[in-house]
Amino acid sequence: MPDLVETAVNAGNFNTLAKAVEAAELVEILKSPGPYTVFAPTDDAFAKLPAGTLDSLLQDIPKLKKILMYHVANGDVRSDDLIQIDHAETLEGSIVAVDSANGKVKVNDANVVKTDILTDNGVIHVIDAVLMPAIVAGH
Repeated sequence: MPDLVETAVNAGNFNTLAKAVEAAELVEILKSPGPYTVFAPTDDAFAKLPAGTLDSLLQDIPKLKKILMYHVANGDVRSDDLIQIDHAETLEGSIVAVDSANGKVKVNDANVVKTDILTDNGVIHVIDAVLMPAIVAGH
């Protein structure tokens, strides 16, 4: 079974995420045994960022790394687990809010549009927005 990185690359709609993970030198972590739960923003989610945001992040690797690690939680958290919890601790060190209502799950302000893409070292949940940790968002 492919790992998190191979699965994301093969999916075809995570090209920006894959490029960012490579730039931030996180490939090794996401290929390690884990397991990890990745909240993966699609290319469309990255496209919603204000103009120039992605380019400036690709120039600021420490900040990019923080943002990407904010999309990864330890453990294998499946959709059944997501509806049971109200937060998840990320590898970045802070917490994302998990909210489920009416059969829909949100992570912070992002909608989970597809759950439980299983990989060799974890699970991917597809989200429609890029999550920003408070440190980076300036809140």
